[in-house]
Amino acid sequence: MENIDFTEIDEYLKNEKDLTEQEKIRIKKIPIYKKMGVLPFGQKIDRKNYSSELFSLTAKFSREEVKNKNIFASVAGRIMRMRSMGKIAFFDIKDIKGKIQCYISINNVSNDDFNLFKLSDLGDIVAVEGFLFYTDAGELTINISKYTHLSKAICPLPNKFFGLANVEEKQRKKYLEFITNDNNIKNLIARFKIIQAIRNFCNNLGFIEVETSILTSTVSGADARPFVTHHNSLNYDFYLRIATEIPLKKLIIGGLEKVYEIGKIFRNEGIDAMHNPEFTTIELYEAYSDLNDMRSFIEKLFKYISKTVFQKDVILFNNVKIDLKKPFEYISMVELIKKNTGIDFAKNITFNQAMDLAKKNNVLINKDVKSVGEIIMLFFEQFCEHKLIQPTFVHTYPIEVSPLAKKTHDERFAERFEFFINGIEIANAYSELNDPIDQKCRFQYQQQKKNNDNYEQYAIDDDFLTAMKYGMPPTGGLGIGLDRLIMVFCDEKNIKNVIAFPTVKLKKKTVKKKVSI
Repeated sequence: MENIDFTEIDEYLKNEKDLTEQEKIRIKKIPIYKKMGVLPFGQKIDRKNYSSELFSLTAKFSREEVKNKNIFASVAGRIMRMRSMGKIAFFDIKDIKGKIQCYISINNVSNDDFNLFKLSDLGDIVAVEGFLFYTDAGELTINISKYTHLSKAICPLPNKFFGLANVEEKQRKKYLEFITNDNNIKNLIARFKIIQAIRNFCNNLGFIEVETSILTSTVSGADARPFVTHHNSLNYDFYLRIATEIPLKKLIIGGLEKVYEIGKIFRNEGIDAMHNPEFTTIELYEAYSDLNDMRSFIEKLFKYISKTVFQKDVILFNNVKIDLKKPFEYISMVELIKKNTGIDFAKNITFNQAMDLAKKNNVLINKDVKSVGEIIMLFFEQFCEHKLIQPTFVHTYPIEVSPLAKKTHDERFAERFEFFINGIEIANAYSELNDPIDQKCRFQYQQQKKNNDNYEQYAIDDDFLTAMKYGMPPTGGLGIGLDRLIMVFCDEKNIKNVIAFPTVKLKKKTVKKKVSI
């Protein structure tokens, strides 16, 4: 410890008031690294292996063969477990593909390397080189011949057995969850592979991927409350998009016949297991197609993901086996309601009759409900939605809740379906409305219901109506909530577990102040 300059560290410790004793001890090691000629943070390393590769490499050999073959290993990662016994120690190194045990002995490495190792703590990032062998307990291990320090962990990791206990703290410090919970990393890797598979599927069918604006001057394309922001130079309020539907339809009008976008959507609404204020969707539109084509697309897409990414036809979601091999069920909303309640909304029912049926069946009706179609939707949500376990398309929706879809032969209903798995809505599709006159009437109906306290209705998008007047081909369109789709394939109950950094409550309450932008 002689001739080590602690001046800078002492000054840092003096100014940092919230450090724990563990953190102070680790910080005081920093000058010692420097004295040894080792950078405490940041050295490039050329590793040769990932941990999982070493297990694959040795799988075909016996323990004795592994020892005799002198199989070289070079890995880098984070120290996750350590058992030190004086002149020897065992520890685990974790990388993105798994972890492997390491063995270090003062007899096998230089004195400098062993002294460097003695400065290590759980969480430090290191690199090792050595030869593989099996311990008496049968665990594949690297017998270290070279030890390299890469980066010091000042903060100790959470309890190695339980990780972060507080649920909200887990989401706020998601990076620690990635370190301590392998499932989080697996979900992100699966997410990448699923989205990559979706892109491949779309591209192979001739669809063109595009990017459209996140900032928009009009709230349209979905029923949702927007986030509002302000552009200083233009002195104009903009909204973060609540859907990509309208700009993609404009591209269809412009001649891009098969188009899709994978991107973020923003809705200023509640947070729960199924909802995050920013989430990822794919919206896809195909000219000269309809609802049936979208149905075929989704069914083929799910089977494609299941086979190419997971190599299976049956997946487990929420303790339920979901069979993706069988044809997906296709049933109308009114059929489903009749099946579960005995009430036939296919008949011509007046609004007052529908209200009476709602009261008799304890369906809560709020003051904004003004039509039979909205009541039908409430019946579906209360009595049917949670029962849709196996993959199911629910089609033919009330026109009042489907302002962007074509009417069926029965003008009370629209050519629309939603796709459900285990009671969760995954996708939404239409035979797109391409009549600008009808579209304006639908927008006006939605606008009539809007008031100052309710943003969850359509604005009249005059620019879109003008675009439609130039001629929009018959079009099939769909939107898929990718976070929910990934939840299904990763068997996760909470949307936060498939998003790298979900929206969470702040740890400390802040006083809201109105500021001039």
